[in-house]
Amino acid sequence: MGWLWALIVGFVLGVLAKLILPGKQHSPIWLTTLMGMLGGIIGNAVARAMGIAQTRGIDWGRHGLQIAFAVLLVFIGESVYLAMGGGRRGRRRRV
Repeated sequence: MGWLWALIVGFVLGVLAKLILPGKQHSPIWLTTLMGMLGGIIGNAVARAMGIAQTRGIDWGRHGLQIAFAVLLVFIGESVYLAMGGGRRGRRRRV
């Protein structure tokens, strides 16, 4: 059941990161979800290292770190995806 929550949280973090980033992103949803999952994991690790992983009430600091790392990783993932030639489906081929 933990893997299902990881996918759901990764998807939500990835989509939020895409909404925060300006412009149109061309990366596929699987890459966005993967980057969101990694952002959540890294955000949790940094929050734990800072001592704010578990507080009373809502963990705003931890969630802020998760979304910040998700935005960073979605941006990096988008850049790498485009550099590797991704997102060329809509372009015309030269004859």
